[in-house]
Amino acid sequence: MTADYLTSVRKQFAYYQLLGEQTFAQLPDEALFWQVNPESNSIATIVKHLWGNMVSRWTDFLTTDGEKEWRQREAEFDNDLKSRAELLAKWQEGWQCLYAALDSLTPATWDQPVYIRNQAHSLTEAINRQLAHYPYHIGQIVFIGKMVRGAAWQSLSIPRGTSEAYNAAKFAQPPHKAHFTDEYLNSAPQA
Repeated sequence: MTADYLTSVRKQFAYYQLLGEQTFAQLPDEALFWQVNPESNSIATIVKHLWGNMVSRWTDFLTTDGEKEWRQREAEFDNDLKSRAELLAKWQEGWQCLYAALDSLTPATWDQPVYIRNQAHSLTEAINRQLAHYPYHIGQIVFIGKMVRGAAWQSLSIPRGTSEAYNAAKFAQPPHKAHFTDEYLNSAPQA
């Protein structure tokens, strides 16, 4: 593990957080609670699950198992959030917990095992596990947003029909080192 890895990871988490927030911003309140059918999850339910996972995994990250005894995972799938404000509060609480844990890591902790459901992970494995899990669900959030908005959806990446121009602009620049998220995170409105 290196400081460069942690910087990259933090940017990737921030990028996926941004994608979720850009989706929320495009949707009316009722769309946050819409389900395609009774067996599917609404955006609010997905957010509640992400919150439960984040708070469990990242609280006391290096000292207790990531699957906390107090976590009520099954209840995370109850569609019981009632407002955009409640959804956003859970969303922010989860991300704040994650960033606080990442910010607490130092070279002295890099070799410390992290347990999830009594299984030891290297720090890199534990972080990568969550870096795969959260984008999976945020992709679901974005997909639901696209379904709800239809033709009114504002693309969160390279809009259809603009790939050639986008690549031409990229290759018109001299080769340089940059994280792929920089252009998105640096242009996002700051809260």
